[in-house]
Amino acid sequence: MSIETTVVKSVVDAIKSLYGAELSAEKIQLQKTRKEFEGDFTVVVFPLLALSKKRPEETAQEIGEYLKANQPVISAFNVVKGFLNLSISTSYWIELLGRIDKTERWGTVAADENSPLVMVEYSSPNTNKPLHLGHIRNNLLGYALSNIIAANGNRVVKTNIVNDRGIHICKSMLAWQKWGNGATPESIGKKGDHLIGDYYVAFDKHYKEELAVLMEKGMSKEEAEVASPLMAEAREMLVKWEAGDKEVRALWEQMNNWVYEGFDETYKRLGVDFDKIYYESDTYLVGKETVLGGLEKGLFYRREDGSVWADLTNEGLDEKLLLRSDGTSVYMTQDIGTAQLRFRDYPIDKMVYVVGNEQNYHFQVLSLLLDRLGFSWGKGLVHFSYGMVELPEGKMKSREGTVVDADDLMDEMINTARETSEELGGKLNDIPAEEKAEINRIIGLGALKYFMLKVDARKNMLFNPKESIDFNGNTGPFIQYTYARTRSIERKAAEAGVNVDNAKAPASLSEKECSIIRMLNEFPAVIRQAGTDYSPSGIANYAYDLAKEYNQFYHDFTILREENEDVKAFRVLLTRNVGKVIKTAMNILGIEVPERM
Repeated sequence: MSIETTVVKSVVDAIKSLYGAELSAEKIQLQKTRKEFEGDFTVVVFPLLALSKKRPEETAQEIGEYLKANQPVISAFNVVKGFLNLSISTSYWIELLGRIDKTERWGTVAADENSPLVMVEYSSPNTNKPLHLGHIRNNLLGYALSNIIAANGNRVVKTNIVNDRGIHICKSMLAWQKWGNGATPESIGKKGDHLIGDYYVAFDKHYKEELAVLMEKGMSKEEAEVASPLMAEAREMLVKWEAGDKEVRALWEQMNNWVYEGFDETYKRLGVDFDKIYYESDTYLVGKETVLGGLEKGLFYRREDGSVWADLTNEGLDEKLLLRSDGTSVYMTQDIGTAQLRFRDYPIDKMVYVVGNEQNYHFQVLSLLLDRLGFSWGKGLVHFSYGMVELPEGKMKSREGTVVDADDLMDEMINTARETSEELGGKLNDIPAEEKAEINRIIGLGALKYFMLKVDARKNMLFNPKESIDFNGNTGPFIQYTYARTRSIERKAAEAGVNVDNAKAPASLSEKECSIIRMLNEFPAVIRQAGTDYSPSGIANYAYDLAKEYNQFYHDFTILREENEDVKAFRVLLTRNVGKVIKTAMNILGIEVPERM
């Protein structure tokens, strides 16, 4: 039973004993005591006055006296108007630290075969270009969210839907045919996704040049776009692809495989993975079948031109196109098809889509359509909507080649970590070169990930690489350095023969030691709240607050130089569990922590 549950139960008992009233635990308002007051928890007394029929101060005083007399964990109390501040006994905090120490993944809940199954979709790349900065935020949020959901006792399936068909894919294919000269990733020494991305940019360059020539001849921009031979060739290629043309399909498979190899390398480096990958080339026809099935059941209707629509006006929305007049699919149809395949593959209880906030309306509609089609989780699907990420230089455009490439950004972060470490005095100078490189990788990518995850995902954000890698302040490297510090203290304590596991409890604790244990006690609630809110930032900022609190303790108190052996052992035990919880929190976010820095 948690300390919060214990206190609430004791307050319920107090009300029954003092005022003869039965009250449910949910009616008790318990919160952390504000820093300017003495105490650990505060009971809000005002809602209880109807039962006590007394003034707020008198009611708080009576409940406080009852708790101090009848609940051993309450060591003291004080009353501030209608607020009862309760102090928890030192012995309880010491006992709690022992329990935390014996719990390997403190704060998390393990799933079993009967736990709800949650599917999380993230990444969703196109096979005409490499992953970029926006994909990094998406992947990091999706992976962290999957871990948070799992830490709350759910089974999780991580999925990816790859957009591997359409006119944009044909643009890259056509450009490679025209100007690629048979280039392959091996022949030119370039990752496949980068190679294909180059030809997507090349298509746009030649297309713009073509439009300029046509417009010089007197055409409007719209007329030039219709008349463009290059775009006509791309459309013709798409028609051939749809018809299953062997040559076009063979080229498509070859170029997509180059891209997938590149994607896999980037995903591995970024530290994210998937349990199942779906492809739109497989799902769009399933979506078409599902929509036509819904049409037969009267769920949708067909217009005179042959197009199929869903009427959502009764739900306060508009009418939504599902199949064009020529029978081809739209994105919504593809998402319905993907949902159909997923439902066949897994008994999903909840579906979470990690997609940018420009798609808010799309998922509002998708939820209603899936519910109408009979998917039990349709109405309760979660669109984890996040804001865009930009660099100080501004927005990015894929077809113009101005996108910040994910691989380049990771290289930059690792290089910045190495330079920053050297500027700080070269603390890694005595470490072998291979280990030093690995530490710089962990720091650089940790800085990138933490900076992305510490902000509210719903907001647009500005990513500043230099700012993210600062070893002070609310950054990944600061938290990683704190963890490395705890590991260093543990190693030195072991070398000195400090008996941590069988140490006697000290006679008293400082307020700072109690404060740290209180923070460790809050970790399970932080994980639960992050799961409820779908918010990685809650865990990120908790990790920072814990690291900051521990560093203040480290600077204000002796640990290994402490003369009292019991106090020394206790402080090493406290250090060990701070490190353990920091590591768990960071791992949930998908961030590694180095053993030394």
